[in-house]
Amino acid sequence: MRGIQLSLNQTQKLRLQRALDKLDSLSSKSNSNASVTVADTISVNYDDGVLKGHGTSELDGEVVATLCGVVERVNKLVYVRALRARYKPETGDIIVGRVVEVAQKRWRIDINANQDAVLMLSSMNMPDKIQRRRTAVDELNMRNIFEENDVAEVRNLQHDGTLQLQARSEKYGKLDRGQLLKVPCYLVKRRKQHFHQLDPYGVTLVLGCNGYIWVGELIPTKDAMMEDHPNNPDLASTNTTGSVEKEQADSATETRKNICRIANAVRVLSTLGFNITMEVIMEVFNLTVSLNLPIDHMLGAEFCVSVAEREAERRSTSTKRKV
Repeated sequence: MRGIQLSLNQTQKLRLQRALDKLDSLSSKSNSNASVTVADTISVNYDDGVLKGHGTSELDGEVVATLCGVVERVNKLVYVRALRARYKPETGDIIVGRVVEVAQKRWRIDINANQDAVLMLSSMNMPDKIQRRRTAVDELNMRNIFEENDVAEVRNLQHDGTLQLQARSEKYGKLDRGQLLKVPCYLVKRRKQHFHQLDPYGVTLVLGCNGYIWVGELIPTKDAMMEDHPNNPDLASTNTTGSVEKEQADSATETRKNICRIANAVRVLSTLGFNITMEVIMEVFNLTVSLNLPIDHMLGAEFCVSVAEREAERRSTSTKRKV
């Protein structure tokens, strides 16, 4: 059953297998033309010219797949995207990473790829928020921005075969007071929005394209506080100091419970192999609230089976509505 590692009794195994079979049948109907296995023939139009990309080969005058995955087409280029593979960075990806090393004018960051990425000091937004040349003093103060084992959110930028990152916007930077989760990168699809602020629960959620997901406390930015009193520096200074004190204070108990509940929802979806999106996470979160389920019971076998059954029912209902 997709390699799911759960302690299930016989009844739960049958229920889970039934739900997964139903999901597989629904997905096969919608992706029958796009999914291929090894040696499957890929239909192409030779009149327009074809460029064979990764995962394809020519055999007896036909284009065949050399790995299991989904057929992707970009103009004349045809290639196969593997369903389960290590993260392959693309320009513009939103990435959550962990600092591995502080080097000369750069940070080396683990992004769950084949190689570590590099965040240059010149590609980082400075604490004083002034666009200027980086000096030797800035280099000495690099650990005040990031140090080893810090978690950061950045944007990916590839150049000359190396993985270079940039964080010139205010919304990128150090992440603290939360949990870093690691899931298979193919479960996180590239979307327009990867930053989510759950104001009613006081939680911020960052879905990294590389499979690192951050669930932490929602902390107001200093820019918004400065904008409240643009003509009164004294009040602005007071608000900034207050925000620093708030950052140093402990998180509220209810906020910490919400963080743990949302993090466990992500773990459940990862265990079942479901795509992780904001909508699905909140469905699982609301389900636990409606059932009044304790946080520590969310990772149990019974709840995972219930989530799989509900997801199969939801997809079946949506398919019937389309028809």
